Amino acid sequence: MRIDIITVVPDLLTSPFSHSIMKRAQAKGLLDVQVHNLRDHTPYKQAQVDDYQFGGGAGMVMMPEPLAILIEKLQAERKYDEIIYMTPDGNLFEQKTANTLSLKENLMIICGHYKGIDDRIRQHFVTMELSIGDYVLSGGELAAAVVVDAIGRLIPGVLNDETSALFDSYQDGLLAPPVYTRPADFRGWKVPDVLLSGDPKLVDAWRHEQSLKRTAERRPGLLSDENEG
Repeated sequence: MRIDIITVVPDLLTSPFSHSIMKRAQAKGLLDVQVHNLRDHTPYKQAQVDDYQFGGGAGMVMMPEPLAILIEKLQAERKYDEIIYMTPDGNLFEQKTANTLSLKENLMIICGHYKGIDDRIRQHFVTMELSIGDYVLSGGELAAAVVVDAIGRLIPGVLNDETSALFDSYQDGLLAPPVYTRPADFRGWKVPDVLLSGDPKLVDAWRHEQSLKRTAERRPGLLSDENEG
């Protein structure tokens, strides 16, 4: 999979893809993340990419021309399954969206900045708008990093244990159950006996029960969504 990210602050995206799972995914050739500095593609002097908004009001807006130039340049090189714009008013990014996007071949992500991008770019180029939560960040870079991480770890071969991603929270509509490791007795705090039983059926039943309990306590809306589905 290849993911191209358009940004005005490329340095913000250096660290997230240079360590841990994302670094290994790229080293294996399973994921290719390319970060493009929008300022390198503007026709305006002093690398200008933003201007005052029509109608007045505080805050600058990312201009349409630099974005169109870079988007069309990338489109001339390959076909994109989705052109994603990270924006607070986008659809909430969820696990099912990550699952769907992980099956794609080429994705483009536009990171908003300032007061956002000229709406004509949204109308004529963007195919998907995503938000990672109901709050506002200084730009879309951190949100883009979250999306890439969530997608990238689902690509077959990225994780060492192929089944581990299948049991993450939200994959089955439930939160993950509690997990434990050695020692079995730490300061008198003991691991539940069922996990030491060696009986896979009992362990699976316990984990499912705990997932239901934790979801009901912390995210009851997920159970409502499951019932509605």
